[in-house]
Amino acid sequence: MSKLPSTAKGRATRERIVEAAAELVAERGVAATSLDDVRERARVSKSQLYHYFTDRDDLLRAVAGATCDAVLEVQSDALAGFDSLAGIGRYLDATVALQEEREARGGCPIGSLAGQLAERDEGARLVLAGGFGRWEAGLSAGLEAMAERGELRADADPRLLATQILALLQGALLLTQVRRDPSQMRVAADGALALLRAAANRTTTERKS
Repeated sequence: MSKLPSTAKGRATRERIVEAAAELVAERGVAATSLDDVRERARVSKSQLYHYFTDRDDLLRAVAGATCDAVLEVQSDALAGFDSLAGIGRYLDATVALQEEREARGGCPIGSLAGQLAERDEGARLVLAGGFGRWEAGLSAGLEAMAERGELRADADPRLLATQILALLQGALLLTQVRRDPSQMRVAADGALALLRAAANRTTTERKS
């Protein structure tokens, strides 16, 4: 695996290569993206590329990591409020609005890469699994905060709920993309809220009402 450069110039060059590769993969897919394409887009030499990455798989793992970081950064503020029924509603509304804004195109960048890389490179699979794990942990942290405040039933499992919500969102992102229909995200959002209301104690749901 490649090592991070020690100089600011080196880090900037490496970042430019990863950014170019991520753009090309998003535009063309993994199979249609060559190292020559990346070199041309990033404006680097072959020796520079191999100075920062041992091979194409190494570069694609870096793309996977950068993609996970970007997806989680976009939703960081909304995830921070995922600790009440109202905040969860806002988070889910934001996921729907994003798909409406994108006209149901693109799906989930992490999921898209998983479909292309998970069965061909174990390193990339682990990076993408880590990205989903961080997403799930963000959901779980908010639900655990609700549980600590007594807003969830005693038998509710915040981690299980987080997994169920993430699964709902990922399935909806795929259907939204394939059907070009952002209402699929609304169906999933409503399902997630129903799941959480069922897990909330009566006081919490009455206060929400």
